[in-house]
Formats: sequence, C-alpha cells, structure tokens
Amino acid sequence: MELEPVIGFEVHAELKTRAKVWCGCSTAFGAPPNTNVCPVCMGLPGALPVLNEGAYRLALRTALALHCDIPPVTTFDRKNYYYPDLPKNYQISQNDKFLGKGGYLEINLGEAGVKQVGIDNIHLEEDAGKNIHPEGTAVDYSLLDLNRAGMPLLEIVTKPDIRSRHEAHVFMNSMRSFLKYLDVSDCKMEEGSLRFELNMSLRPKGSEEFGTKVEVKNLNSISVVLKCIDAELERQGAVLAEGGAIIQETRLWDDVEAVTRAMRTKETATDYRYFPDPDLVDFEVKEEVKQEILATLPELPVARCRRFEEQYGLSAYDAGLLTAQRQTADYFEDAVRLHNNPKGVANWIMAEALRWLNERSGGEEGEELTIEHFPVPAPAIAELLRLLDEGTITGKIAKQLFPMMIDTGKTPSVLVEEKGLKPLDDSALDPIVEEVIANMPKVADDVRNGKAKAIGALVGAVMKKTQGKANPATLTPLIKSKLGVE
Repeated sequence: MELEPVIGFEVHAELKTRAKVWCGCSTAFGAPPNTNVCPVCMGLPGALPVLNEGAYRLALRTALALHCDIPPVTTFDRKNYYYPDLPKNYQISQNDKFLGKGGYLEINLGEAGVKQVGIDNIHLEEDAGKNIHPEGTAVDYSLLDLNRAGMPLLEIVTKPDIRSRHEAHVFMNSMRSFLKYLDVSDCKMEEGSLRFELNMSLRPKGSEEFGTKVEVKNLNSISVVLKCIDAELERQGAVLAEGGAIIQETRLWDDVEAVTRAMRTKETATDYRYFPDPDLVDFEVKEEVKQEILATLPELPVARCRRFEEQYGLSAYDAGLLTAQRQTADYFEDAVRLHNNPKGVANWIMAEALRWLNERSGGEEGEELTIEHFPVPAPAIAELLRLLDEGTITGKIAKQLFPMMIDTGKTPSVLVEEKGLKPLDDSALDPIVEEVIANMPKVADDVRNGKAKAIGALVGAVMKKTQGKANPATLTPLIKSKLGVE
C-alpha cells in the first residue's frame, strides 16, 4: 500500500518589538542571563500585564496579509502547565477568540504551480524562558534564563494541507520569506526567533481520512525539520506495515541517532485548563486600524515573482530567486529603473552579488547575509551594465571591474579611467591584429579557405594580447578585413 504524508505546522515567530508583550523589558538578544526581566515577566505576585500595542499591530498585520478573518473582539486566555521556564505556571495565550482564523499562504512549487496552504488560526502569546543544561556527567542541575520569558510570540497554525517533504521545504522557506517581507520578525532561527513544530501522519494515497498524527517539537532549523520528516516517514511506515497503530503523542528529535523519540502523550486543550485571563480585558479590533494596516502591506513574494516574470520577461527560476528576499527584489528594481536591461541586471545579481553573499553567509543556522551587506549599490550595477551595453567596456573588462568595485567602493566609470581599461580603437588594434596574423599563419590560411570557426582562435589571441581591451564586436570584422574575407 502506497502511503502519503499529511503535514501541518505550528509556526512560532518572535515579533520585532523593542519591548516584551506584557511589560517594558527589552527584547534584545544576547543580554546577560536574567537581566531583561521585571516582576511581570518573572511572574511575581501582584504584577499586572499590559498589552504591547506594537506587538498587537504586527500580529494583526500578519493575519491580514494571510487573508484571515478578523473577529471584532479578541481575548487572551491562560494556558496552565508547570515547567521551570514558565515562572507564572501559565502562559498567556489565545484559545477561543483568536486574532485571526482561516486564510492561507501561497507557496510556489515551480512546475507544479502555486498552492495555497490553509491557515487554521493565528494568535498572539508570550514566549517561555530558556532552560540551560550544562554538559558533564557530574552536573546534576539546570540553569534558567528568563530573558526570553514574555517575548511577543506569534503562533501560526496551518491546516494539514502539505503532502510531501518537498512541499514542506517550500512552505518553510516561503513562510520565512513572507514574515521578512512583512518586517514583523527577523526570523533568525539560530537565535530561536523562528521555530517550526511538525504535525505529521500517514494515510493510504488517495484516502480522504486522516491518520493519527504526532507532533515533533524543538526543531531548530529547516534542515532538521526535513530530517525529522524523513525519520517519521520511515518510523510510521514501518509501524503501519506491521499492522500496528500510531500513538498520538509529542516527540523530540534525537540529532545523534537521527530519529524521533517519544516525549509525552499528546495533550488536549482540556489538559491545559484554559480559562480567560482575568487580568486582561477583551480587546476590540477596530475597523479603521485594519484599513490602516491593509494600506501599508507590501507586495508579497508569490505576487512579486509573478510580476517579475510578466513585466521583466524573467524565467520562473530567476524571478523566484530574485524575489526570495525583499531586499534583493528591491535592489533589482532599483538597478533596472536606472538601466533598463532586466535580464542583464538579473544575471549580474545572481552570478556575482548572490554568490558573494552565499560564500560569506554562515549557512542555514548561521548569520544570513542579505543584499544590504553587499558593498556594491544598485546604481553601480546599473552603471556597469550601461557601460557594457554601450560598448564602452567589454565583458572581460566588466569581469575585471567587479572585484575592484567590491574592494574599493568606486564606481565603474571612475575605475575605467583610473586603470586605463577603455577598449582599444581600430587604429590601436591594427598593429596587434597584424602581429597575431603573422604569428598564426596556418589559422589565418584556414580562415581564408572558408573555415569560419577558425577565426575564434585569432580573436582569442588578440583579446589575450590586449588583456581584454579589444571589443569582440568590432574585432571580428577587423580581422576579416585584414584577411580579405567577408
């Protein structure tokens, strides 16, 4: 029996605010342990929470961009459970009147087209603190850092609409790109500001019924989520093949063994004993605020990718690569506005700028460099393409100029003058061409005898001798003229 995965995600994104969601403590990452804390986020008796309006607006911005239905009133609830990193012994979350329900995120699956992944709900809550477990066999204690407690956390719960590892991969990258486009979260997975929790089951392909799902927590990177999907495909498939039943439970990822391990049976809402938080009033979602936020929403990745294909004539692959990050898409359009050669600009950005950034980025779990870190501004790229298209410089000279632009910050025009890189005119090329023809008599005779491709060797020799300063477009006719061929 062929089985297919049924996958959904719980996406947790820390919002880009300077203060926590219920108090004024700083959200700055990397502060010494337990310094960004106060009676509210430490859960001391008598402390009262006050909603951070900035966090609320960022959460509402995300819900609106995901096409969610926004109820007129949203409320906050207490989710009760006991764990050392939760000082109040409850988490302020939402269980009833969510900030948003329904909606969808579009993901681009390439040749398979665009797919909508449904959103079940989106809600605002607070993050927990962090338990630190020192390594060593003699260590019998754990440490607790509450700096993260009370951080504004947006949870996006998807519907189980994902049907493959590939779709899951595209979804996670698309969600990260979407949140960064909206500028609601920095999405630094290495700092824990974006986390994916996997919900997954298997069922016979073609079946409409869902299997029993398991949830896997504490997945700190996209690559780990993908490994987890592979492991669960194997584990659940083996259980079902032997006639067993999948247990609904929460599991953890074991990176050493590359398997998931049972953590606890899956809790339900009843286990958490949700009830309305008596310290927080109902929060009215005003229509004018929604309209104000809607008016500021940017063009989102899938729509922008589609426009790049239609407006600029780019391939789906090129458009997808350029629109994956908002800064790259902006950079591209800034350059095209200054010099209207979309394909040329796209090629230089992808082949040179993005390659330079990828070589210096720390990988998926490290620092992700964006086009803002690239030392060559968009106007300089546009100027380089203009000089190339006008024939002021050759392609080889352009390749020589680019690393100089990176190292010095100077414009292409300035470097051309300083380095004497202007192409040679025919009068300067005449003696060089004659010398090359004299040194390569057999090749010259081949060209005269009708072997047209042989002229490439002469062109290459002149280009090498002139260090790329000869313009190939005018060089070929010049050589033909010297050889007396058309």
